[in-house]
Amino acid sequence: MPSRGLNIDRIDSRRDDIRAAMDRLRRRLSPRGDVVSQAGRQRTIDVFGEPLSPVQVVERICGDVAQRGIAAVLDYSARIDRADLTAETLRVPAEELTEAHAGADAELLAAVRRIRENIRSFQEAILHKDVRVGRPGGYLGQRYRPLRRVGICVPGGAAAYPSTVLMTAVPAQVAGVEQIAIVAPPTPFGAYNPDLLATCHELGITEVYRVGGAQAVAAMAYGVQGIERVDKIVGPGNLFVALAKKHVYGEVDIDSIAGPSEVVVIVDESTRPDYTAYDLLAQAEHAPGASVLIGWDEAVLEATVAAVARQLDQIDRGDLARQSLEDFGAVILARDADEACRLADEIAPEHLHIATDNAEALAEKIPHAGAVFLGNWTPVALGDYAAGPSHVLPTGGTARFASGLSANDFLRANSVLCFDRQGMTHLAEDVRTLATKEGLTAHRASVEIRLEEE
Repeated sequence: MPSRGLNIDRIDSRRDDIRAAMDRLRRRLSPRGDVVSQAGRQRTIDVFGEPLSPVQVVERICGDVAQRGIAAVLDYSARIDRADLTAETLRVPAEELTEAHAGADAELLAAVRRIRENIRSFQEAILHKDVRVGRPGGYLGQRYRPLRRVGICVPGGAAAYPSTVLMTAVPAQVAGVEQIAIVAPPTPFGAYNPDLLATCHELGITEVYRVGGAQAVAAMAYGVQGIERVDKIVGPGNLFVALAKKHVYGEVDIDSIAGPSEVVVIVDESTRPDYTAYDLLAQAEHAPGASVLIGWDEAVLEATVAAVARQLDQIDRGDLARQSLEDFGAVILARDADEACRLADEIAPEHLHIATDNAEALAEKIPHAGAVFLGNWTPVALGDYAAGPSHVLPTGGTARFASGLSANDFLRANSVLCFDRQGMTHLAEDVRTLATKEGLTAHRASVEIRLEEE
């Protein structure tokens, strides 16, 4: 298939070694902790004085924060983000949140309120409810209680993301989380961004800290002066944020170890190429972002790639999107719809957009995806911004075993058991049998002594 001005990887299942090609594609999409640009490597040397890997950088930062507390947080903020902060100025003052809200665009606040309601209604509908099951002489229960305190990472390097505040904080609020702390880099797109601060104020969030990167994750995980330790850390970020979340897991819970944003779009002759082109570009403009196009009609694929090449000049981040498409994108010509579904399922993408006539039927053949978007009128942007499910989703093939963030991720489940003497007696013989086989005689005796009593 000719390039038509876009040097994107082409895979033809009728001609290429599809297994080898898919393996290469999966390696590009998988989360890795050792891939960094030349500029990034030089920045590491400038900050640390030696060429550390990203994993080593994160280990150094998290170890220092655990040992030195707020002093390390401020030190790394100054060295990495060039932020002149103190323990007293790290937290965004309440009056600044109020001022940002008062000066915010009315259209933005109206959209925030509508989106909050969309998220709230969906998350409430799927929220786990307490369960009680009757048993002879007693009952069993499963009860859900919210986490007390949650930390949310909001990116702020290349763009401001009020949407991430909505998609993380509102599910936590629906679950009943009492305390929500937000960290964002000390940048114009991060914790100095008025739209971001206005959104926090609109949602009733009062804890916002000007700190990003691995030092922000470590501060929330271990607790430092001015930032109380949290129970769980959620939200997207760069490679160092992802690796830091992985590092502190066990000290606190996390949502996932997220990699670059990604989409797989499946197309047929009913799909409009100009629609699909923007669907692919929407992920590529995250830079990095991975966009994979799959179809079984070569003419449709050709028309779509040509539309992408034309529309690259129509978006603000066209150069970055082109680089993402050429580094992480692919166009796959499958033999038929069944093979297209099988290949998409192997990728297990963050976003799966089935932009075909029979989208619902094809979706049943693809169980592994973070979120599924059906038909030509359901672009991924609806889910990213407004529909209701969270846009924090599993990436890098982890949708094979992971799910998108929801209100249920902010709940702890514990079982409740309650039996009277009759109920205990009903289960006693089975307890005796297994406890004896396992040699745990105190377990057995704890039941038998109760059977001896009048």
